[in-house]
Amino acid sequence: MSALDDPDGDREARELLHDLVSIPSPTGEEEAAAERLVDFFEAHGREAWLDEVGNVRAPADDAVLLTSHVDTVPGDIPVRVESETGSVSEGGGETAGGNEPDEHEEGPVLWGRGSVDATGPLTALAVAAVRTGVSFAGVVGEEVDSRGARHLVADREAPDAVINGEPSGWDGVTLGYRGILSGTYVATSESGHTSRPEPNAIQDALGWWSRVEERFEHDPYEPTFEQVTAKPVHVEGGTSEDGLSVEATLDVQLRVPPSMTVDEVRELADAEAAAGHVNWHDRVPPVMTSPRGPVARAFRAAIRSAGGEPRLLRKTGTSDMNLYATWDVPMATYGPGDSDLDHAPDERLPLPELDRATAVVEEVVERL
Repeated sequence: MSALDDPDGDREARELLHDLVSIPSPTGEEEAAAERLVDFFEAHGREAWLDEVGNVRAPADDAVLLTSHVDTVPGDIPVRVESETGSVSEGGGETAGGNEPDEHEEGPVLWGRGSVDATGPLTALAVAAVRTGVSFAGVVGEEVDSRGARHLVADREAPDAVINGEPSGWDGVTLGYRGILSGTYVATSESGHTSRPEPNAIQDALGWWSRVEERFEHDPYEPTFEQVTAKPVHVEGGTSEDGLSVEATLDVQLRVPPSMTVDEVRELADAEAAAGHVNWHDRVPPVMTSPRGPVARAFRAAIRSAGGEPRLLRKTGTSDMNLYATWDVPMATYGPGDSDLDHAPDERLPLPELDRATAVVEEVVERL
């Protein structure tokens, strides 16, 4: 008997996860996996379709919208199920605050790209949606530009509550994410002999970034979640093709804590620009929801009912939940999986954790 047929496991959830992980779905290539989700909903008598941007739409009772992303990062990890017993960290590299692994998950483990980020959460929410009769959306493009979530927010009315799917561990609930500000610093200077003392465009760009890093210098005594994190992601520079100027571009990202606005961070970074200027092209505000809200309360109760001790998490990255915050409804992010394995070459999910997370989501929906 295979692990997917384990009578003690959630066979339906395990089979759907195996199918979805077996279908490559890097950003921009989600259609085949999305169609599998449509088939799943239609097999349960639910209306479902792909909208104009490729999102899976399965509207129903809008008391709760269950949503997660269909796309994964690239990477070929052979899909397999192995019998494995060992320590499973449920923290995640993006989690701020005490989140030490304390759970030993026994049972089969499914390996494959997306098993954690976020096909595991996507599967748990899809199965819970058909069992409870609430609305579902599987969105595209989260790993790049969140075009699916942006379209969803613009295209439909706000539901009464939202559960967003990302790995938190079956006993963890994510209530906050930092925002993000992305831009490109552009500088140009006249070409000249390198013996000249005047700074060229490359020095201007490097100088600007040095000042930005100093402005947002990391304080090791403060939680990362509460600070701005500044990272360069791409740099180009050199003499122009016509030989008359030196040009430099520097692509950057700044993570924004809930204690600040994106505009405040942008103004501080702009103030450090001298000869060049910054073209800001992506901005997502931070989000922090109340641990006393109805969704958070429902998760705490459901996790305790399943024998766990709830952990309330804050993530130092950014997710689609930041965009759903514009609906101004109760929400939280939840899903099985160890987020330390996001995008990793050894990405894998213990199937008993998928079972438990699916049951938790079902109970949360019933409580809401």
